[in-house]
Amino acid sequence: MHRHAFKMTLKPGVLAEYKRRHDEIWPELSQALSAAGISDYSIFLDEESLTLFAVQKLSETNTAAWLPQTEIMQKWWAYMAPLMEVNP
Repeated sequence: MHRHAFKMTLKPGVLAEYKRRHDEIWPELSQALSAAGISDYSIFLDEESLTLFAVQKLSETNTAAWLPQTEIMQKWWAYMAPLMEVNP
């Protein structure tokens, strides 16, 4: 198992909505992440810069590289796009 980390940027004034959406994460998205070999997925916020730091554990046989092509991942990204800087 190894860890993968990445960062994202939150738009100003949307923190409460960002938290609400993640508190209500879709079960099918959680299932897709688990099925891809992703576990212990945490996101931390630097409130000063609005930078999000994400860390996840990946199994040795993970299929995480395939996730961006799934319908559920595309839907989640579209749902979160109004709150985050995308493709900066």
